[in-house]
Amino acid sequence: MRTAHTASAARAARAAAAAGLAAAALAGTVLLGASPAAADGSPGPSAGAEEEAAPTEAGTTFRTATAIRQEQRATAAASLGDYLYWTFPAGAGQRPTVRATVTLPPAASRHGSSTWQLDLFDGLRRRQACASGDSTKRASADAESVTLSCTLRTVRPWSEAWSNDPLPGAYYLRLTAVDLPERDLGLPVGAEVEATARDAGGAQAHGGELTAPLLPVTRAGGIVDPSGTGASAPDADEAEDADEAADGDEAEDAAGDGRAPSQPAALAEPDGGWYGGWWSDRWAWTAAGGVLAALAGVAGHTLARGPRRPGA
Repeated sequence: MRTAHTASAARAARAAAAAGLAAAALAGTVLLGASPAAADGSPGPSAGAEEEAAPTEAGTTFRTATAIRQEQRATAAASLGDYLYWTFPAGAGQRPTVRATVTLPPAASRHGSSTWQLDLFDGLRRRQACASGDSTKRASADAESVTLSCTLRTVRPWSEAWSNDPLPGAYYLRLTAVDLPERDLGLPVGAEVEATARDAGGAQAHGGELTAPLLPVTRAGGIVDPSGTGASAPDADEAEDADEAADGDEAEDAAGDGRAPSQPAALAEPDGGWYGGWWSDRWAWTAAGGVLAALAGVAGHTLARGPRRPGA
């Protein structure tokens, strides 16, 4: 009888060990398989996009902001005291980071230190706070350059109208000197900016979705259909009313109604789309958890059922 119990216990131990090894192998397979799938959902820039020349100038207002792509390094020549604007796309689930480097005039031509500031605004021109990074930095009188950075919170696919959460669409980058000697105004400077974004992962996923991403408003030509099905030609009165609408008023009205401004401009869509793909690492963890639970149930049943009598 003791031999039967011993054999049964040995079989149960072997079954539990086999179940544990199988669970570990399957979980590893699922988790390792998540990386290619996630990578497929966010492919790198195409060869044609890489060959496209990077912008070499910056806008001076929101309306004239120079459009750049993610991971594209843009440069501009400007003067001390100028406001420099760029705009770039960011989709839901991404955490954008912007870096800017300013090449200062020779120290011999400057009359003191200067303070530089990097500001980020969403498609409604609401200023977004930096979650990390040095968005304001003081350059000493003998510094050759100054580098600033700003990392935003994770872009959400949807939020309440009263919320100031980052939303999918265009983001404006503004670079300027906020404090400098008056005699230094007009001295030449060089600026280099780059916007990147990383996937925040399934832990930051949220429900809901905007009707359309928050994109800049176009004035020239016809009104662009936000659904992307084509452009409709407005009549003379509608065109006149659209031209007379102030940009600030339109953005404020859109924010109050919780909707996106109409007439989106042709800003490059980020890799993976404005709202990301269907894949999330939550799928991998859910599948791995299900497999582990099933194998644990089989092992527990094997241990709890006890020895089987011959002929039973």
